[in-house]
Amino acid sequence: MPTDFKYVYPAVLTIAGSDSGGGAGIQADLKTIAALGCYGTSAITAITAQNTMGITNLFELPVMVVIDQIKAVIEDIRPSAIKIGMIPNPDLLKAIFDILKLYPEIPVILDPVMMATSGHRLVKEDTIELMKNLLIPLTALVTPNLDEAAILTAMEISTVEQMKIAAHQVLNFGGQAVLIKGGHLKGNKLYDFYLDKTGREFTFGNDRIPSQNTHGTGCTLSAAIACFKARNMEMPEAIKNAESYVHRAIAEGIDVKTGKGKGPLNHFYAPIPLIKLDLDAKI
Repeated sequence: MPTDFKYVYPAVLTIAGSDSGGGAGIQADLKTIAALGCYGTSAITAITAQNTMGITNLFELPVMVVIDQIKAVIEDIRPSAIKIGMIPNPDLLKAIFDILKLYPEIPVILDPVMMATSGHRLVKEDTIELMKNLLIPLTALVTPNLDEAAILTAMEISTVEQMKIAAHQVLNFGGQAVLIKGGHLKGNKLYDFYLDKTGREFTFGNDRIPSQNTHGTGCTLSAAIACFKARNMEMPEAIKNAESYVHRAIAEGIDVKTGKGKGPLNHFYAPIPLIKLDLDAKI
């Protein structure tokens, strides 16, 4: 076997639930990771019976099954970034915290999934408190949408100014940075607000695309940010590139019918071949 390895793939680990319809969750994450030239690995937290119309069933995997998946990936492949999506119960969240705190050098992107697009509740109430107290302090970035930010901060958020206030509150939980996603705001413009511990703040704006094919947008964005972090970008640059990718993926899928409800993005509108980085670039 050859031993003169020179390169490494930028690997991303996604810890999230499975969407049988392929639009969100692990499936959306792995499509995104592949499309952006990274090597995708996964730890499935729950299995959903799901399609474009919604969720009909959810099975939470045993805690040790999830943790063993995470250990198998981290101890061997050692991803350059980790994206976390749905964590359905507090016991699993504690266990994930216990293992990830051992690897502070790996940036964690947390998409605090609480509700499905269809309105189906995906996490237990006490999981949210643990998320604030344990998991968010470990993160390089947390990416709540308006509803999730409202739950985390217990405040109403319906304007860009309220998004900024909420961002400061979420940052106080201890993470390195927060991106409040404003896709649910009314109007023809979309605004996401970024704030980090150094005081840097940015507003990312885009025109709203009138498409019903937006299932998995949040999953895709957080996975894309993880990819660009794995490709050694600074966080604001990673977010800018991820936002551009998601916006284009929505635009390229606007005229495609998938199922009877909210369809997926076009993740593969311009796929990038698997990237090879110098071995020295690996974390």
